[in-house]
Amino acid sequence: LEPVAQVEKHGTKPKPVATGVAPDGVWGALAQCESGGNPATNTGNGYYGLYQFSASTWKSVGGSGLPSEASAEEQTMRAQTLQQRSGWGQWPHCSSKLGLR
Repeated sequence: LEPVAQVEKHGTKPKPVATGVAPDGVWGALAQCESGGNPATNTGNGYYGLYQFSASTWKSVGGSGLPSEASAEEQTMRAQTLQQRSGWGQWPHCSSKLGLR
């Protein structure tokens, strides 16, 4: 048999299924920068989903559960609420990279 390159994933938890897709435009660019555009992102760093919400910030804009469990549409709606309340500084690295002020 010839060798075959393959990726094997091992773990104890099922991989979350992303619901919806990242938006277009400025929100899509921000999501791409923050999470690679994956609504189900949970890297274990305390930030979740498309826009890398902390659990407390997510709850402050009306979210329940974890952001990575919500649809891309809900995450975008809550990110827009957060941006209206607090500005682009909620995403300091990516807003700077994208020229958002």
